[in-house]
Amino acid sequence: MIHIQFDREELPLIEKIIVESIKTRVKKSGAKGGVVAFSGGVDSSLVLHLAKKALGKNIIALIMPERGVTPEKDLKDAFKLVKRLKVDFDVLEINEFVKNFSKVLKRGTKKGKEYSIYNLKPRVRMIINYMYANTLNYLVIGTSNKTELLLGYGTKYGDLAADIYPIGDLYKTQVWQVAEYAGIPTDIVKKVPSAGLWKGQTDEEEIGYTYSQIDSVLFCLVELELSVRETSRILSLPSRAVNDLYLRVVKNEHKRRPPTITKISKMCLDKDWRYPVERE
Repeated sequence: MIHIQFDREELPLIEKIIVESIKTRVKKSGAKGGVVAFSGGVDSSLVLHLAKKALGKNIIALIMPERGVTPEKDLKDAFKLVKRLKVDFDVLEINEFVKNFSKVLKRGTKKGKEYSIYNLKPRVRMIINYMYANTLNYLVIGTSNKTELLLGYGTKYGDLAADIYPIGDLYKTQVWQVAEYAGIPTDIVKKVPSAGLWKGQTDEEEIGYTYSQIDSVLFCLVELELSVRETSRILSLPSRAVNDLYLRVVKNEHKRRPPTITKISKMCLDKDWRYPVERE
């Protein structure tokens, strides 16, 4: 049996560590506060709660719905929580931004354009995040969790773009546990996870596995450093499913790393030097 959940007595310390981390990182950067893209989901709700405890009044929640896609319940949940936490917030619909950016597409298939627009939405929100952050001298506080970061389940230079990841070392099932302890409303904690890329989209349906399955597999592969075969045997899951998740982690490593830099050193300037891949 794989035990991912924290013991109850560990939760106060975990909350304190995250709060102090936000406070310290903002102070060290010379920033005055933080910006949180707030969707009304459990991840952003927990981050907003922790950021409020760390930064007090120096926090702003940006609620950026897409008219016709973002569920009304998400908006209601978001409004209730910002009022309850007494957090300053702005509401900015992204529809016109997406529409205008979409006009630049002159090439590609219909399917390719559709996919690029799905990724455009979190990138539009990222631009707004950083406009606010730059203007106010705030940091962008990311809401991605460890499960999303490992799987690459997010948009590069979109929702994955942030200055700090307060819950980046918490698996999704741990986020639910910490959120419940922190007093995040049950309606939010129990809400079906969705990235909100299109109407009716849900994370688990898109990925193809439940978060409980995903986290168990990732915990075995990453924390315990088990093989695909060992993980499959311990969790009684098909090796095909475990391998699928493993390949996602490997394939999306580029989302967790900065861009590759082509190295130019003195040896490169030697007229007889050739890049290693060209050598016989």
